Amino acid sequence: MREFTIGRNDAGQRLDRFLSKAMPLLPPALLQKYIRIKRVKCNGARCQRDQRLREGDVLQLYINDEFFEQPREDNLFLTLFQPKLEILYEDENLLLVDKRPGLVVHADETEKVNTLINHIQAYLYQKREWNPKWENAFAPSLCNRIDRNTGGIVIAAKNAGALRVLTAKIREREITKKYLCVVLGRMAPPQGRLSCFLLKDEARKLVSVHRHPVPGGKSAETLYRTLQSRGELSLVEAELLTGRTHQIRASFASAGHPLLGDGKYGRGEANRAYGETRQALYSYSLRFDFPTDAGMLEYLRGKEFQVPHVPFVDKYFPKK
Repeated sequence: MREFTIGRNDAGQRLDRFLSKAMPLLPPALLQKYIRIKRVKCNGARCQRDQRLREGDVLQLYINDEFFEQPREDNLFLTLFQPKLEILYEDENLLLVDKRPGLVVHADETEKVNTLINHIQAYLYQKREWNPKWENAFAPSLCNRIDRNTGGIVIAAKNAGALRVLTAKIREREITKKYLCVVLGRMAPPQGRLSCFLLKDEARKLVSVHRHPVPGGKSAETLYRTLQSRGELSLVEAELLTGRTHQIRASFASAGHPLLGDGKYGRGEANRAYGETRQALYSYSLRFDFPTDAGMLEYLRGKEFQVPHVPFVDKYFPKK
């Protein structure tokens, strides 16, 4: 419990407005709830959210200490009163989440609060499975990343042991991730392999595609399989044998079949014609192959997970 004594400069304010400034991490909806259930008292008595404070009033606040801290990037998850997650699988060690296009996974220059990791941490905090006060260093962490405008399965580790195993398995390519994408035209042959070298331009946030090794370039290998074709669009499954920035988008564009909706590597006229502003790319399937020992996560060996539906598949290739 904490107490505030109202001074001359704070007198005359509404209770809820004073508290929102005193505790910037406390979500407004949770603040109203705490007032309603009497976790906020004024001079030892129940109070109303719109009552005016007077000089000398003493507020008793039965609220977790975390909400009295100053906002920082590592505690902004507290401001999410209702975390929104589409959970495919969860156990005591990890979460598999279906990230929707448009959501960033970590804070960047455009978004600090509404991020996937903040929603996951808020979810686990509210379930009382994790609290930053209980840990010296560890926080629930993402094991893989997906671009803002790409959707699909993201793995989150709930503890340090799971994070170590998953990071190693991803590095050793022991977890198979498959993507669905809509490309322009028809792949020839309909099934095959795209091999190239990708050179990253950090300033422009683009990669260039090369057929031969170049200084600073990294090899990129992608398996693909055409699932359906309708008109000028094809639904293709892609499997990454290497994990490079923009690998699928750049490789297919270089092959003459850019992804529909891709603003960096695609065709503007086609994107505008279909009204697409995000690349039609989705990490829809994940399999824990684990050909070597997986330690505490051995129970996941051979398990495969898929998202229930992909929006652009429903739109362009609906089931008959």
